[in-house]
Amino acid sequence: MKTVLQYVKPYSKRIALGLSVKTIGTLMDLLIPWILSHIIDNIIPTGSIPMVIAWGAGMIVCSALAIIGNVTANRMAASVARDTTRTLRHDLFVKISFLSNSEVDRFTIPTLISRMTTDSYAIHHFVGMLQRIGVRAPILLLGGIGITLFLDATLTLAMIAILPIAAILIIIISKIGVKLYRKIQLANDDMVRVVRENATGIRVIKALSKSEHERTRFQNVNKDLTKKEKNAALIMSTVNPAMSFLMNAGFVVVIVLGAFRVNEGTSEIGKIIAFMTYFTIILNALMSITRIFTMTSKATASADRIKEVLDARNERDITIADTEALSTQEDYSKASPHIEFKNVFFKYDNSRFLINDISFKLPHKATLGIIGATGSGKTTLAQLLMRFYDIKSGEILINGKDIRYMTLYDLRSRFGVVFQNDTLFKSTVEENLSLGRDIDLIQIKQAAQHAQAAKFIEEAGGYDAEVAIKGMNFSGGQKQRLLLTRALAGKPEIIILDDASSALDYKTDAKLRSALDTNYKDSTKIIITQRISSIMHADQIMVIDEGKVIGLGKHEDLIRNCQLYQEISASQLGGGENASS
Repeated sequence: MKTVLQYVKPYSKRIALGLSVKTIGTLMDLLIPWILSHIIDNIIPTGSIPMVIAWGAGMIVCSALAIIGNVTANRMAASVARDTTRTLRHDLFVKISFLSNSEVDRFTIPTLISRMTTDSYAIHHFVGMLQRIGVRAPILLLGGIGITLFLDATLTLAMIAILPIAAILIIIISKIGVKLYRKIQLANDDMVRVVRENATGIRVIKALSKSEHERTRFQNVNKDLTKKEKNAALIMSTVNPAMSFLMNAGFVVVIVLGAFRVNEGTSEIGKIIAFMTYFTIILNALMSITRIFTMTSKATASADRIKEVLDARNERDITIADTEALSTQEDYSKASPHIEFKNVFFKYDNSRFLINDISFKLPHKATLGIIGATGSGKTTLAQLLMRFYDIKSGEILINGKDIRYMTLYDLRSRFGVVFQNDTLFKSTVEENLSLGRDIDLIQIKQAAQHAQAAKFIEEAGGYDAEVAIKGMNFSGGQKQRLLLTRALAGKPEIIILDDASSALDYKTDAKLRSALDTNYKDSTKIIITQRISSIMHADQIMVIDEGKVIGLGKHEDLIRNCQLYQEISASQLGGGENASS
């Protein structure tokens, strides 16, 4: 809960004012039964109608002040809850945006979505409710007990004898509730995951006639969530009936004792009527307090989950370098290779090494083609170069500088990249291509020409045309060319194309390669592909298999010396010497 308090603290003045107004409104509510008792026991026996009217008017004023005070305080509480949650969600979104890839893998996307939505809403509800009844309920409880002590101490003592039992019951159930709600949130994460997978894969599901299978899969996670919610509800629902039983038992005792005391002349009817009203107020206040404890159980579980994300490793954190180390690194050197891998090892958590002792050098303005079987580590090399993951050992250098001693902005601003399964956003074509960068429309149009995208963009309505979610209103080849345009628009120092032309026909692919060679001569290019035709004219070609480099050289050299490359060439180009011609 410390995390929530940090976000509530900036609104402490507004909270204090709201609680002050709420206190005044609550005290007015407490005065009304006492005034009624005074009228019945002290004013009516005198027969003074003006006094009855005057005290009745006092009750109306108290009622009006109570309504105005409570409504005003509730509106202020709602505004604090809104602003607190807005700031919390913003910080949570920023944190998620800059989580390291390993942290994203650890949390998983569905649970991050759940924490951004379900958990933040639980905090919103808790902050608002705590201000609305967190002060009102204790004031009504303690104030009601205080006034009833003044009215009739004997009856009050009989009533409050049950409060310790109620308090113990609330504490025990609340502790159980926190554990149960954490299990509910984990089950909710699973449900979000299944829904997300079905939403993104709906075409495949329909194409393979697997709708019934997916309905069954969702039904299973939904049943699991429902079962956990039911268990929590059964436990937490015992609070209200138990409290009602205790308070009603006390209510019966008060009525019986009150009747005896009135009959004996030791109490008055007006006091008993007021006492019954106060008893109802105290009962409702105690029930409200139990609601606070129930909501606190939910909010505590949610706050812990949010805190886990906010405390997670930030991708922008420098892992091995500090400020002094950054300032002492070597400056840019044209004498150094543009990109160099030195004995690089990498593995994902709890897995074998995926990148196994890879070393190579790539000069400035050169083109490196990378080819290999699916799962051989091609994409991982590009992710390591951009430091989406940190290597386990070795070095990755750009211009002779270890990338771990570079700020992420300095590192990644050098790249124009198209990864597999990159996405387009629901926006205009121009906004998708500029993506918030300082790139004018002229640069975008030039990049579109080079990416072979200009013609269909104009046919689609120009650069102001709308792009649907994930670019669903464009074909696969058109989406790839839009992504290529985005990568090329900033005239990047290093271009990475990861299977970026797989949906293009050979003619368009050839035009793209020609445009890259002609218009991006000063850029170093890394082309990851399954097509030999896309890289056969590269300055270097790397053949990678199971995380190891098994071939490095020009096309002609690999045709002679690398068996895997020969096999790929034979299957795609006919192999042999014809492939190199």
